[in-house]
Amino acid sequence: MTSLSRRQAIFAGAALPLAATLLPRPVQAQETMLGSGFAPWNRFKLGSFEVTTLLAGTRAGDKPQETFGTNASPEDFAALSAANFIPADKTQNFFTPTVVNTGSEIVLFDTGLAAEGTLAALTAAGMSPDMVDVVVLTHMHGDHIGGLMGADGTTPTFANARYVTGAVEHNAATEAGDEGFVKNVAPLNDRMTFLDDGGSVASGITGMAAFGHSPGHMVYQVESGGQRLMITADTANHYVWSLQRPDWEVRFDRDKAAAAAVRKQVFGMIAADKIPFIGYHMPFPGVGYVEAQGEGFRYVPASYQLLLNG
Repeated sequence: MTSLSRRQAIFAGAALPLAATLLPRPVQAQETMLGSGFAPWNRFKLGSFEVTTLLAGTRAGDKPQETFGTNASPEDFAALSAANFIPADKTQNFFTPTVVNTGSEIVLFDTGLAAEGTLAALTAAGMSPDMVDVVVLTHMHGDHIGGLMGADGTTPTFANARYVTGAVEHNAATEAGDEGFVKNVAPLNDRMTFLDDGGSVASGITGMAAFGHSPGHMVYQVESGGQRLMITADTANHYVWSLQRPDWEVRFDRDKAAAAAVRKQVFGMIAADKIPFIGYHMPFPGVGYVEAQGEGFRYVPASYQLLLNG
């Protein structure tokens, strides 16, 4: 029997970890992929206000030129997409309600496709539906009014809230008798306040007419402590195809010429004043800036600028 000296034993022990790494390892179970995703909320300060964007839902789609740039040639559409590192045959849509806490009221802009998605994001952000004091409807399309009623279809999701929307939009929707409007909005009419251009939602929040996407579509300026923000709703529905080419038509714009003119007007003001905006369908968290570029605007996602406010 061979015996080891003390020195030999020490060296033999030190070599064991290295030897272990060289030996074949047992096969382990494959890890489950969790999939792509985002945190469902984003929050920043604006003066004395607090602004939270909510990811109420997101979904992929194909054949985007059936919706965006319908008056552009396929070659131009493909070239603009490639120049911006996005595919021309697929897109990702986002649905982003916004909460503004003024310190005296909690104001929710739009309600998503359904209450479930909006409430999940609201809860994750540390809020509950009973905390919402005001619900503002920028316009009456289904992905903005779908969360007004709960799963039973008859119980208001935001039981303690008053409701605000544009008078022109509400009148047009009443005349059209759209099913979503009849189901979700009409039952709340006795709690509804109607605004015209320049009307006030609350101190520091002002409505502005931006007709075109829908007959009475409105955007909202939020101002506190000398800081400003625009909530642009569906004025532009894509950060490349609608902003870089504001004249490109969008299938869901009711009055396409008016919608294009409003895109230029609203984003021209945002670019000139160098203020941030929240777009309902912009890539989440939906907050960014624009600069005038060529015939349209270049979208610049917010990085840490607004975090410095807090």
